[in-house]
Amino acid sequence: MEQRPGAHARVPAGAGLDQLRAAAADCQGCELHVDATQTVFASGSPTARLALVGEQPGDAEDRAGAPFVGPAGRLLDQALHQAGIDRADTYVTNAVKHFRFTHTATRRLHKTPDLAHLAACRPWLVAELAVVDPQVVVCLGASAARALLGPDFRVTKQRGLLFPRTARSADPGLVQAGWLMGTVHPSAVLRADDRDGALAAVVADLTVARSVL
Repeated sequence: MEQRPGAHARVPAGAGLDQLRAAAADCQGCELHVDATQTVFASGSPTARLALVGEQPGDAEDRAGAPFVGPAGRLLDQALHQAGIDRADTYVTNAVKHFRFTHTATRRLHKTPDLAHLAACRPWLVAELAVVDPQVVVCLGASAARALLGPDFRVTKQRGLLFPRTARSADPGLVQAGWLMGTVHPSAVLRADDRDGALAAVVADLTVARSVL
């Protein structure tokens, strides 16, 4: 992978969300920007008490320029509804802002971002969460959990548990009041043999998150 400096120098100090979005649109902090259609920044309420952080944009998100608008997004909407959460009241973003994929003859297939991609994009995530300052941040999937809860966190063993943000984050930009949680990514639910059971588990995790809002 080509080594690039990451987004540190590209994040404007003291910026609001609109400024961050504009600055991120031209980010070349890692090589993923080369093949991606565009930066996919975030959507939702700038004053949300609940933030949802996924891994990276998928194919539909890359084309639309918005997070969680494809099949995984529709399943996330379903899970939020069943948990009694209005998506309009949440802040939705990703740990990595460009789509990483491999080409086939007919499709662009998702490829998991490396730790280097998570590190390169981390300044954007730190900056936007500092502005929104949600009460609860739910990490959707292993990559998002790795970015915010550390490399030792295991979604399969620790999903649905609430961790104080001040206790879990070694990054000063993320040491704020509130809670962190990890659960599975909606795309994993779509691939599950028991989709109903997997969806119910995500709903249960989101319900825990809602209980402390």
